[in-house]
Amino acid sequence: MKNVAVILSGCGYLDGAEIRESVLTLLALDTEGAQYKIFAPNKMQHHVVDHLKGEEQPGATRNILEESARIARGEIEDVSHLNADDFDALVLPGGFGVAKNMCSFAFDGSGASVDEEMVGKIKDFNTASKPIGAICIAPALIALSIGDHKPTLTIGTDEGTASELEKLGAIHQVCMTSECVVDEKNKIVSTPAYMDDNASIADVFSGISKLVKNVIKLS
Repeated sequence: MKNVAVILSGCGYLDGAEIRESVLTLLALDTEGAQYKIFAPNKMQHHVVDHLKGEEQPGATRNILEESARIARGEIEDVSHLNADDFDALVLPGGFGVAKNMCSFAFDGSGASVDEEMVGKIKDFNTASKPIGAICIAPALIALSIGDHKPTLTIGTDEGTASELEKLGAIHQVCMTSECVVDEKNKIVSTPAYMDDNASIADVFSGISKLVKNVIKLS
């Protein structure tokens, strides 16, 4: 039985982890018979967004770990406790939290700063030749962390975002929501998910399921 680490970036697609992607990832892992443990950074979010109005809430603050615990039903640990030696693979669901809380890609593109702890965890898995699954915008974090390895990644069909990943050394591959891209050399698997705002939840689950199957196959 494979043991997979999952890192969340909050709760809610505009300022944290994309909830559907996160839950579907856990469902796919469970369906494949894999064990998983959920982690999140223990720090404050970049900002808080009202998901009804789509507007930032000035003065509001939320902790990423506490928000992620909503999705994890409380079964979650500080990402500082994550040791790659204890797991067979890593999966990163998307949501703007990845591009705002774990790095500044949402604001700065290829010139983004990156949370050093997250870079360290990604490099630990990569150095140990353990597969990493990156969903939605999470491939941007992979490119920022190990772009010098020239990983093949996808964020779907958005040419502008793809161009920013390629500036970091990544090789972008166009991919539909229901599919995934497998980089066997670097053991990186990616799928677009809600990079397409109009994607159906069935297609999102199809892509995430294929990603999980390939992550487990590579582990």
